[in-house]
Amino acid sequence: MKIGIVGLGYVGLPLSLQFARNGVEVVGLDIDASKVDAIRQGRSYIKHIDDTAVAEQVRGGRFWATTDFGLVKQLEAVIICVPTPLNKHREPDISFVLETGRSLAPHLARGTLVVLESTTYPGTTEDELRSVLEDGSKLRAGQDFHLAFSPEREDPANPASKVADIPKVVGGYTPQCLEKAMVLYGRAIKTLVPVSSCRVAEATKLLENIFRSVNIALVNELKVVYSAMGIDIWEVISAAKTKPFGFMPFYPGPGLGGHCIPIDPFYLTWKAREYGQHTRFIELAGEINTGMPDYVVGRVAEALNDQCKPVKGARILLLGLAYKANVDDDRESPSYVLMEKLEARGATVAYHDPHVPLIRATREHPHFAGRRSQLVSSDYDLVLISTAHDEYRQMDFSSFACPVVDTRNCVTQRPVNYYQA
Repeated sequence: MKIGIVGLGYVGLPLSLQFARNGVEVVGLDIDASKVDAIRQGRSYIKHIDDTAVAEQVRGGRFWATTDFGLVKQLEAVIICVPTPLNKHREPDISFVLETGRSLAPHLARGTLVVLESTTYPGTTEDELRSVLEDGSKLRAGQDFHLAFSPEREDPANPASKVADIPKVVGGYTPQCLEKAMVLYGRAIKTLVPVSSCRVAEATKLLENIFRSVNIALVNELKVVYSAMGIDIWEVISAAKTKPFGFMPFYPGPGLGGHCIPIDPFYLTWKAREYGQHTRFIELAGEINTGMPDYVVGRVAEALNDQCKPVKGARILLLGLAYKANVDDDRESPSYVLMEKLEARGATVAYHDPHVPLIRATREHPHFAGRRSQLVSSDYDLVLISTAHDEYRQMDFSSFACPVVDTRNCVTQRPVNYYQA
């Protein structure tokens, strides 16, 4: 079997390697020439994926990369793993999916299977993507080529999470499309979960991420309430999770980050309005979560005030730029929002992150590009911990004279001026 995977990022690269390890020849397709060059050289550009994992498959001839979409005509299947962000109006932006479809369409051969893995609203695969593929290829989905949706389920930096072991939900445009997709994923994934349609598969992914968003909003709200009562939310969660049934722990933070939780719920919110439905619960959760950076900035102001210092003119060191502990993924990181808000109030903000030594250009915060990680020291007016990297859990802050504001409960050796946020 010879397949293509479009989009060699945090989803596409590990999926490519998993197929290659199982003897499938994988052609990685990406418009980013630097990623293509890295793969050709057997290098990984994602921190939690070793160079050796890429080099082994490249040397074995099972994995290679190109920017040439013309090679699609040689492939049995193509899997699309491209970004699905929100636009500036907080509405779904599926332009990457549709542009990929337009690039694939002229090269589709009869019998080819196209699978979308990018998280999106129900109907994207069988409506928008199907239309683009059919218009550009003059073929018909379900008759001349096959079409399916199978949501990605990646858990970066979790050593217990293996692509092969994570059950794969698969929905097809027709029963035969589903059958083809099941055969494809059966080559690499141990457990497959077939569902009745692409729409059900798309809705499944949204439910998974909305579940997390809503529960994180709950503990974020409780954090603020319990703090006013002098109660440590982290101690409460630790005690509550000893219950062996009816409870699942979620943890508060400075805001939501990553490509899924801050974005995906709004895909359903937007689509629901087309049907005259209002997702009030989801929107309330989003409101609470997006308000967390303001709460953190307020705690920073309180900590500085206790030292008789204003936020304006304060030198602040922010620890952790990645959205999640021990990864180099800074997409939608709340750390950027904290930097924006603190600098808007006149503070000077530096950052440290062992996994993000240099800030790359981002869609939302391009003006931060080029800043470099600084050394951790107490030579600041305040230290703000935004990401719970292992390095910070192991660090001794007890001698720090400046206040330390901890949004992740990761400081074990605490200074006198320690604050939770």
